[in-house]
Amino acid sequence: MWLNAGMEVERISTRTLRKCVEGQSIARILHAALTSVDPYATTRQNLVHDGGQLTVANTTYDLESIDNIFVIGAGKAGFPMARAVLDVLSDQVTEGLVIVKDGHVGDADLTPIVVREARHPLPDDRGVSATRELVELLRQVSAHDLVICLISGGGSALLTSPVEGVTLNDVQKLTDLLLHCGAEINEINSLRKHLDVVKGGGLAKLIAPTKLVTLFLSDVIGDRLDVIASGPTVPDSSTFQQSWDVISRYQLEDAIPISIRSHIENGVKGVIEDTPKEADPIFDNTVNQIIGNIKLAADAAVQQAIVEGFNATLLTTRLGGEAYLAGQYLGTIAKGILERGEPIEPPACVVAGGETTVVVRGEGTGGRNQELALGAVESIAGLPRVVLVTMATDGGDGPTDAAGAVVDGETLLWATNIGLNPAEYLKKNDSYTFFSQLDDLLITGPTQTNVNDLAFLFVFE
Repeated sequence: MWLNAGMEVERISTRTLRKCVEGQSIARILHAALTSVDPYATTRQNLVHDGGQLTVANTTYDLESIDNIFVIGAGKAGFPMARAVLDVLSDQVTEGLVIVKDGHVGDADLTPIVVREARHPLPDDRGVSATRELVELLRQVSAHDLVICLISGGGSALLTSPVEGVTLNDVQKLTDLLLHCGAEINEINSLRKHLDVVKGGGLAKLIAPTKLVTLFLSDVIGDRLDVIASGPTVPDSSTFQQSWDVISRYQLEDAIPISIRSHIENGVKGVIEDTPKEADPIFDNTVNQIIGNIKLAADAAVQQAIVEGFNATLLTTRLGGEAYLAGQYLGTIAKGILERGEPIEPPACVVAGGETTVVVRGEGTGGRNQELALGAVESIAGLPRVVLVTMATDGGDGPTDAAGAVVDGETLLWATNIGLNPAEYLKKNDSYTFFSQLDDLLITGPTQTNVNDLAFLFVFE
C-alpha cells in the first residue's frame, strides 16, 4: 500500500481520540477511506497488459503499432501512479516525467521516468522549470506513439507555464489573492487556464495528434475534468469572460498585476484566442478517465463504519461554503441525532465529503479542515458522546503539516481551562495554533493521495 506510514491505524492519535474508547474504530474508518483511493491500486486497476495489447481506462491499444510509450503527469499522487504504470509495462516505457509536491517522492527507482518536486499551492520556479522540461520531452512524440498522462490534485500549481507577458510572480500574486478571498477552486482554475500554456487543454494541444490517455484522481467536487488540475488534457468549458467575472466578483480589478488584467481583457475582446473547446480536433485521439474520487473514499468509510458497529450514512460529497459555517452545520446534525435520532440513531457515523473555503481575515495559521473543526467547537460544546474528525485526504491542510483536527463536546471546556477562546482564534484564522495547544491536530504525513476533504461525525450510545 502506498499510503504514508504515518497513516497506519495505530499511529492516528490525538488527545481526544486517545481518551475515546472508540478511538481505534475511528482510526480504522479513516484508514479505510484513504486505502480505497490509494493511487497505486486505482491506477493498476485501470491498466491491463495482455500480450501485445494494453488496455487503459477501457480503451485497448495494439502495442505492435505503438513505437514509444511516454508517461507524464502532475499532482500529489504522481509518484505512486507512475510506479503502477511501470509495474504493469515493465521495460516498455520509453521515457517520462512527473511533477509532484515537495515531500511526495517515494523511495523506489522510477527510471526511465524522471520525478521533479515543486511548490504547492503557490507555484514556484521549480514547477515552471519542470513544466518546461516536460514540454521539451513531448516535442519528440510522433503520431505512432502513446502518451499516458497521470493527473491528481495539486496539478494546477505544479504544472505551470505562464503565457507570454505574464510572469511567475504575477501568477503567484493572483493565486494568493484568490485563496485569501475564499474563491472556489473552479473559479481559481478558470483564471489559471487562461493564463497558462499547458492548462485548459493546452497540454493536449501540444501532444496532438499523438494518442493520449489521461487517468485522473479527482480532487474536485462534481469531478469536472476541466477543473481537475485545470484540465490540461480536456476541452475547456470556461471562457475569458468568465475569468474576468471572477476578478470582478471578488473586486480584484485594481489588485491584480497589470499584465494579467491586460491579458484577460484582450481575451474578452477577442484579441487573444480562447482555450480549445469540445469540437476542437486536437481531442480526437484523447481518452480521459477518473479512477478515484471523494465518493469512493466516503463510501469506503461508511462501509467500514458499519463493520465497526455504527449506523452509518453518507450525508453529502458536496460539502462547501465557509468552513466554520460548515462546522456549525455539522453541530446541528449532531444535535438532531442526539435529540431525535435523525438522520440516524446512535451509535452513528455521518460522513461528509467536499471542499469548503476560508476567507482569510487574520494573520493566523491553519487550513479549511482545521477551521471547519474550530467552527464546530461551540456548536457541539456540552454534547455528550459526540466526536467530529476533519481530514484533508492528502494529509496536508492548507500550508500546515496537519491533515485536520478533532473536536468533541468537551473541547470548549478544555480550551477555556487553558485560556483559549475559539471565537478569537476564528477571527485570526488561527485554527492550527488553537488545536496544537490542545494536542488535537490530526497529523498523518503525506498520504500520497488527494480526493478533497472528509468530515466524520460520530455520536456514540
